Amino acid sequence: MTASSRSSHVALVTGANQGLGRALVEGLAARMSPDDLVLLTGRNPQRVAEAAREVGALPGTRARVEGRVLDVTDTGAIARLAEELQDRCGGVDVVISNAVARVLPEESQAERADEYIDVSNVATHAVLRSFGPLLRPGGRLLVVASSLGTLGRLPARLHHLFDGASLEQVEQAVESWRSAIHDKTAQEAGWPLWLNVPSKVAQVAAVRAVAAERRERDLATGTLIAAVCPGMIDTATSRPWFSDYSQAQSPARAAQAVLDLVFAEGVDPALYGELVRFGQVLPWHGGTPPVEQDRLLTP
Repeated sequence: MTASSRSSHVALVTGANQGLGRALVEGLAARMSPDDLVLLTGRNPQRVAEAAREVGALPGTRARVEGRVLDVTDTGAIARLAEELQDRCGGVDVVISNAVARVLPEESQAERADEYIDVSNVATHAVLRSFGPLLRPGGRLLVVASSLGTLGRLPARLHHLFDGASLEQVEQAVESWRSAIHDKTAQEAGWPLWLNVPSKVAQVAAVRAVAAERRERDLATGTLIAAVCPGMIDTATSRPWFSDYSQAQSPARAAQAVLDLVFAEGVDPALYGELVRFGQVLPWHGGTPPVEQDRLLTP
């Protein structure tokens, strides 16, 4: 986030009640200024209020922390919050789209598909559409994805749906995938069983689509749009999927690499519009489809 002549900056994190989202809010609030505002958002009013109060009371907190109820599956609510911040603050400086739906190994992937897609993909599209135009020069718009978000994680016959796609085409591909799940034709069409593989690829494709349209002017103003892979994190969402957590990071540790992108001076053009893990680009065409018989997926 590049310093500006404005007296204050505004940051927003979705899915911020706990885990990585909360750690990102804590890091932002510690590194921003007293006049700055960090919005901690989630859909449960009590948890949002408690988390905002607790973060605001931490010894290292400098910026103002405000809890806001936001159900990211309500795209209208995302648009209304963006309009409010435009009217109230004149724009935003940092937006981190972090919300994810929790799915347990014993649950049916198909039965959880709608919620998972709505939280991870439809909401991502809405955040990009609503907050992208509000991003001030020098700002950051980051979507938390994973290393499963590279195109090579999908079978080659599905690559054309996402490679070089516009945001509208990514949305169409996601809805085609959703319909295939409901029609029980997804496996025949080549879609991986595990929801997080197509979902993460679609998230990164959406970021790439928006970034492609803005690249020249954003780089001229030191503005960054990117997807980020925080690596393996010890959270309630991910723990059930792994047998070995010896290499897992705490949420606070995982947040550091993301925060480094937020507060970097200037923007490395090589990172713009890409999937970034620990400051390095994960090649879009890299990766191989995971072995689906093994439920222990790599983050």
